[in-house]
Amino acid sequence: MKYALSLSFLFALATASIAKEDEQDVYITPDAAPASFQLQGEYQGQAGDKGRTYAAQIIALGNNRFHLVAYQGGLPGDDQSHKNIFFKADGELDGDAVTFAHEDFLIAVSGGQLHVTNASGKKIVRIDRIVRKSPTLGAQPPEGALVLFDGSNGDAFEGAQVDEGLLLADTFSKQKFGDHTMHLEFRTPYKPSGRGQGRGNSGVYVQSRYEIQVLDSFGLAGKSNECGGIYKIAEPRVNMCLPPLQWQTYDIDFTAARYDDEGNKTANARVTVKHNGVVIHDDLELPQHTPGRHQEGPGPDSLYLQGHGNPVYYRNIWVVKK
Repeated sequence: MKYALSLSFLFALATASIAKEDEQDVYITPDAAPASFQLQGEYQGQAGDKGRTYAAQIIALGNNRFHLVAYQGGLPGDDQSHKNIFFKADGELDGDAVTFAHEDFLIAVSGGQLHVTNASGKKIVRIDRIVRKSPTLGAQPPEGALVLFDGSNGDAFEGAQVDEGLLLADTFSKQKFGDHTMHLEFRTPYKPSGRGQGRGNSGVYVQSRYEIQVLDSFGLAGKSNECGGIYKIAEPRVNMCLPPLQWQTYDIDFTAARYDDEGNKTANARVTVKHNGVVIHDDLELPQHTPGRHQEGPGPDSLYLQGHGNPVYYRNIWVVKK
C-alpha cells in the first residue's frame, strides 16, 4: 500500500510526539512499492575474460531520478570498504531503463540487470541485481536468553505498537540491562523522495544512553549519523546498510560503564556491533552518552527504539544478560 506521509498517518502509526514532515510517498512493504523499487538495489557479478568482479549500488531519489555508486572488486563487506569507489553517476528513467553516462561508457539498468556499453556501442559487462541477506537473519535465541519481541505481542515494551507481528519504533523495554549481548532485526521504509535524516530514521539506544543509528543510508558515505554509526562518536568501519525494505540485523555485545560507590565513573562503556553479520565497531570505547535519550550513569537501563517520524519496524529481539 502507498502512503502519503501526513500527520494523520504518522499519528496512526506512532505516538503523538512524532512531528510532521513534508508530504512524501512512503512504502512499508515491497509488494506495495512502485517500479523504481525494482530498479534500485545492489548489482554484482563477474564478467570479461579475466572474470573480474563488478558491483554497483543504485539509489532511488524520486521523480524518476537515481544515483549510482560503482565499486572496485565487489560490494561493501568484510573485505571490501564502502570507500573503495570506482565512480559515481546520476541517471534518469528512460522508458523502462535507467541510464547513467560516463565519459568512457554508458550504463543501462532494467529487468534486474545492469549493462555496460562502450563508446563503440558494444556491451562489455552484464551483471545481475542481487539481494544480500544477513547471515544472522532469523537467529534463534540461545538457552537462557530473554526474548523481548517474537511477534506475538509487545508486552515486554512500554507503549508498544504491534502491526501484523512487527514492532513499530518509539518504545522502550520494561526490563533494564547492564552488560549484555543483543540481537535485533529492523526494516526501514522505501522513501525515495526523502533525504538525509528524513529517510527511514530511528535508532537503537543501548541502555537508553548510546545510540546506534538506524537510517536508510544505502549507498551513502557511512557517517556517524548514518546507519551503523554511533551518533557523534564513531563512524561504522564499513557501511553495511542494505537497500530499504530489506530486513537487516544488529548483533551487539555491550559492556556497561563502571562507577565507584561515590558515583564516579571509573571505566567507559564498550561495544562491539555487527551490522548484517559484518563487524562495524570492534570493542569500541564509548566516552559519553549520545544525545536524545538518557544521561550516562550507574545502574542498568532500558533498550530504547527511537521514534523519529518514520515507519521503521523491528522484530526478533532477544537479550542475553552477562
